[in-house]
Amino acid sequence: MMSMIKSKGAIKVIALAATVAGAGLLLALKAPKAGPTNIPQARKPNIVFIMGDDLSMRDIGPFGSTQVHTPNMDRLAKEGVCLDNMYNMVPVCSPTRQSILTGLGPVRSGAYPNHTMIYNGIKTLPLYMKQLGYNAAIIGKKHYAPEASYPFDFLGGRDHDGGEGVDVDLSKAETYLKANTGKPFFLMFTSNQPHSPWTRGNQAAYNPDKIKLGPNMVDTKITRRQMAKYFAEITYLDSLIGVTLDIIKRTGQEDNTIIMFATEQGNSFPFSKWTLYDQGLHAGFITKWPGKIKAGTRNAAMLEYVDIIPTLIDIAGGDPTKINTGSKDGNGNMGFDGISFKDVLMGKSSQGHDYVYGEHTTRGINQGSDAYGSRSARDKQYLYINNFNFTEKFKNVVTGSPFFKEWRQINPARAEAYQTRAEEELYDVVNDPFNLKNLAADPKLATTKATLKAKLAAFMKQQNDKGPQTEMEALTRQPKNKEED
Repeated sequence: MMSMIKSKGAIKVIALAATVAGAGLLLALKAPKAGPTNIPQARKPNIVFIMGDDLSMRDIGPFGSTQVHTPNMDRLAKEGVCLDNMYNMVPVCSPTRQSILTGLGPVRSGAYPNHTMIYNGIKTLPLYMKQLGYNAAIIGKKHYAPEASYPFDFLGGRDHDGGEGVDVDLSKAETYLKANTGKPFFLMFTSNQPHSPWTRGNQAAYNPDKIKLGPNMVDTKITRRQMAKYFAEITYLDSLIGVTLDIIKRTGQEDNTIIMFATEQGNSFPFSKWTLYDQGLHAGFITKWPGKIKAGTRNAAMLEYVDIIPTLIDIAGGDPTKINTGSKDGNGNMGFDGISFKDVLMGKSSQGHDYVYGEHTTRGINQGSDAYGSRSARDKQYLYINNFNFTEKFKNVVTGSPFFKEWRQINPARAEAYQTRAEEELYDVVNDPFNLKNLAADPKLATTKATLKAKLAAFMKQQNDKGPQTEMEALTRQPKNKEED
């Protein structure tokens, strides 16, 4: 299978992706022929932040996949550090991006349903980076609001890719970097892949009949076909990462540039995106920093996406503990919800959080339940989930699809488990990584459940989260009141 996509260099991978996706895509992957430029090294490190879209961490090589071809992600892992316990707070796209860009939890920032916006007055990553002397640019998917709150230099891209024409022209990023050499740069490349409809990449490279499915999946023909297309888009994303790495090399500042890669939230199969299970919130995160990060290392510190901004500010020479974010939390504090993990990246520490948290609302997503609110708390061994409206059916765009109809026919019990859940769920994530056995009623774990429940209540208070009331107000946080998946 892999013989169809392996190559001895990035050029062959790029050419293959372009051939499959169409002639128009080639423009996105072409790079100027000019050689390396003699740009003096900046005192502060440049930072490139790359993020996938609807990508489960288990589906890439650095985090255990033996099925999906990801040579550039593998290369990053060999040259940097993999953070094995990074977590998202919310398993849908727009809130995820805005939690990264604000350093605040989704309910506190106001950006908690999908297709959402932060409250007025909240400061964001591009503002912080510019205040620290950086140029700040983004290319690819934005999916944030209001636009004025995010003063990036926008280099082009779109918020959805159906497979037609050019998705993103990365040569514009190279042009921008070469034209703006007076300051260190922060460049964010946010890909649309591998978000459905899975139309990019060499789909012939993955044989649906040979794909291995996880134990949380139902083995059907449609599932296998869809998974093969999803895998192909992961490899396509990987080729774009290769293009980005080559661009940085051509700037002449590779040795002074930090590369970060994040998987975003889980894929759009059941029990992943739109859920607080580990496959929805557990994220892959890799960082390369030449001369600072020991190559080929891993760190088990428990971290969250809201920690990214404090870390970037720390790296850029600021003090994240003294930042006024423009948002007061439920305890009266104005600072970030996250902490800097700079020392974790550099191998000086393996300490992060003792607990991480999650929230999800179906209100405002495509074909979603009216208000199926869920919240979670997790330590290193157990995941606790509270479902507010558990007597109703959990619904989204997947549950109304032919794909899920086949699930109901072949394994109705597993399909029902996706839509009908207990008020409380508790999973031993060490011994049950796919969250298959609910232990909430186990008397031996009563203390564990009570502890996590209390931690969750304290987190919700800190986030100004009123539970069911917050869920019913979700549509007010959508600027266009538009449903998206």
